[in-house]
Amino acid sequence: MPQEQTTVWDRPERGSRGPAAVRSRAELAAAAVQLADREGLAAVSMRQVAQALGTGQASLYRYVAGRDDLLDLMADAVVAEVGEEALTGDPVADLTALAVRVKELHLRHPWLVDLPPEPLRLGPRGVDHLEHVLAALAPVALPGPVKLQVVALVNAVVAQFARVELQVGAEGRGAAQAAYLVRAAEGHPHVRDALSGEVGVDASALFVDTVRRLLVGLLAPGFACGGPPQTHPFT
Repeated sequence: MPQEQTTVWDRPERGSRGPAAVRSRAELAAAAVQLADREGLAAVSMRQVAQALGTGQASLYRYVAGRDDLLDLMADAVVAEVGEEALTGDPVADLTALAVRVKELHLRHPWLVDLPPEPLRLGPRGVDHLEHVLAALAPVALPGPVKLQVVALVNAVVAQFARVELQVGAEGRGAAQAAYLVRAAEGHPHVRDALSGEVGVDASALFVDTVRRLLVGLLAPGFACGGPPQTHPFT
């Protein structure tokens, strides 16, 4: 029979065989995060993390099964940086504020946008964060699975904006691209109208506006079921 797959969170903190463990998963995660922050996600390997900790690679297998476990530990460690500010009861405002903080997290840890996609598999801090996000959605009368879809869509927008912002900042192409779009729009009236007022718009303001518009549209059916929505003007 094939061996049942388990996550790092399902297994004991330390293995039961071999010499006594002197490290912790938190230490492994911290070393891996520092390595990824400095050199990118591709630099994170069992060998490199062991070297950063001043230990042998084999010793890490007392704490984790391999690199995938390291990635899970890293993602869970940094999500704690988002924090849990008090909710206002306005789902659009609360989720927009959360999205801003999550994007800031991505900008501090650029390797987050390179994490390989996988099924929903959260660690303890990730579950705490999801609980806070769903608490923000509590006033909306939508089924739980639909709320999770909303969360996934917002997370995708956050990751995409962060990826673009990181690439533009690294390559210095923002101004050149904006100038090109202005020139290219001539003779394309629909493109010109769509870009009117957008070229050169502050990226942070555009992000907030986009997330708010997305949330108003996604949550409208829930507001219709649970009561009238609050006004969310886009000015």
